[in-house]
Amino acid sequence: MADPTTAVAVTGMAAVTAFGRGTGALCDAVFAGRTAFGPVTRFDVSGRRARSAATLDAPVGLAEELAGVAEEACRSAGLDSPLRDSCPVLLAAHADPALARSPDPARAAAGAASSAAQLASRCGLGPAIRAYTTGCVAASTAVIDAALMIRSGRAERVLVVAGYLVDADYFAAFDAGRALSPAGSVRAFSRDRDGMLLGDAVAAVLLESAEAAERRGAPQFGLVAGWGRAGDAYHVCQPRPDGAGLARAIGAALGRAGLPVDRIGYVNAHGTGTAQSDAAETAALHRALGGHARQVPVSSTKSAHGHTLEASALLELIITVLALRHGRLPVNASFRERDPDCALNLVLEPASADAEYALSVNAAFGGANTALVVRASGHD
Repeated sequence: MADPTTAVAVTGMAAVTAFGRGTGALCDAVFAGRTAFGPVTRFDVSGRRARSAATLDAPVGLAEELAGVAEEACRSAGLDSPLRDSCPVLLAAHADPALARSPDPARAAAGAASSAAQLASRCGLGPAIRAYTTGCVAASTAVIDAALMIRSGRAERVLVVAGYLVDADYFAAFDAGRALSPAGSVRAFSRDRDGMLLGDAVAAVLLESAEAAERRGAPQFGLVAGWGRAGDAYHVCQPRPDGAGLARAIGAALGRAGLPVDRIGYVNAHGTGTAQSDAAETAALHRALGGHARQVPVSSTKSAHGHTLEASALLELIITVLALRHGRLPVNASFRERDPDCALNLVLEPASADAEYALSVNAAFGGANTALVVRASGHD
């Protein structure tokens, strides 16, 4: 039975990025403002405008990396069998880039749904299994669905897993669209920004009803207090300039959390570093938060770890949870010049903060927008 007061806790987390294995390596880097970009050596980029990305030295393959973070998140939450048997798994990942070139009989095995089923079987998870391939909002959509499953009583806990490893096909597509930075840095919200860069990431988060977590003595790293999603269908790949869709998603998230805008103490922005996207996101924040948009600290962690596509929103949720937990703000790295179209209180050097609530926002091609309100654990 649905209970709108059910608290949704984050009880397990794991991440692998170009900074290394573990959430500690990731957070040490983003809190210090270090970046992970370097020359691409995984495939030939000699004919490309951009030649940089944030990549792991030696990934063992996406399926193996996904299984690794799923296991680690379950271990960090103290989740063993038989509790795993009844834990649904939601996977955000794009299909194998070779899918379109595969013969029809082989296509089912190369899809994200097949990957989700294999992951659940390998890690002893289930019975509900679902795959999300909606690009930059795939993982945040999965988190929202997981929270709704917990609030409605359909599950006590849900494991959300997401992953992307930089590949030649997507690199070529974004480079051809002139979306990647030829300068090799992501200068989110800076006047001289010239594009995004891709990055490797696999991540997992165990969401659980706070009551169930307390019963079994599980850690609670933070709470997902509110969420919202909205579409604007403005353009296939350009954001709506006034940010109306993203603003509606933020408003819905704040409404579900029961918060006035001035309770938000940090915003983990989508911040791709592209000219149109950053300006539209700024407009959305001003539209949704009013005057508070000029005061609340804002940063894009993509400036450090890159755009990890389907994994982005889950990686950024983990960073936001740990920012509140440790009282440290991620730095908007590589920033150089103020832009009047991006009038925000950007975090430009390592800083501490005692924030109770934070907002993590994401947007995707086609006008899909999501917002998550995160609450620090240990607050009444």
